[in-house]
Amino acid sequence: MTVTSQTDLEELRAIGRIVAQVLAAMGAAIEPGMTTRELDDMGRKMLEREGARSAPELAYRFPGATCISVNEEIAHGIPGERVIRAGDLVNIDVSAEKNGYFGDTGASFPVPPVKTHIDRLCRDGKRAMWEGIRAVRPGGRLNAIGEKIERFASKGGYSLIRNLASHGVGASLHEEPEGIATWADPSDRRIIREGLVFTIEPFLSMGGEMAAEAGDGWTLLADPVAPTVQYEHSLVATKNGPVILTLP
Repeated sequence: MTVTSQTDLEELRAIGRIVAQVLAAMGAAIEPGMTTRELDDMGRKMLEREGARSAPELAYRFPGATCISVNEEIAHGIPGERVIRAGDLVNIDVSAEKNGYFGDTGASFPVPPVKTHIDRLCRDGKRAMWEGIRAVRPGGRLNAIGEKIERFASKGGYSLIRNLASHGVGASLHEEPEGIATWADPSDRRIIREGLVFTIEPFLSMGGEMAAEAGDGWTLLADPVAPTVQYEHSLVATKNGPVILTLP
């Protein structure tokens, strides 16, 4: 989507704020002993209270309002009877629609007690996302985002999941430009247009290289298995820099 009016920007900010608030509340509510379904139910109620609809349900008939992935799961985890335990690493991806506009955000939450290497991974996962965000400018190269992220990851001794990419968002959950690499991809010669709306969501890992299907048709695992985090914002490229849409 390309923002062409103040209404576009206001509506995108509104749904972006909703998904950001739901994500923050779900993350704060995580505690050992609860199931991922209970956590998802909380997210669903918050979305409904705001008049928003779950985007994965709406677009793909996903069996949950949000995606909740635990430990070996890195994306698209189905909410269910899995019990969250102390020391787990929980990723939550919240995307929703309201008034025809879509917002998408996500983050990883370590459940105390948090091991030192997981704490560092989470901190650097956020930093990797912001490295990519700082590369956004109209007229610039889309692949500059991945170059900045990979440079940061390599310096820290991390790997990146290379078959999960960022994407356009706004008028639908996934739209052009699709396949925005969060790693260096010199073959991508696309240019960032002013007003372009898209996500930046690197999957930073301690050894994982690819996402592999778990067998349920949805859940993805790191291959090889390794601690992996994801942090995601939706944004608009403007002449004054990137405008983050998914802030609480």
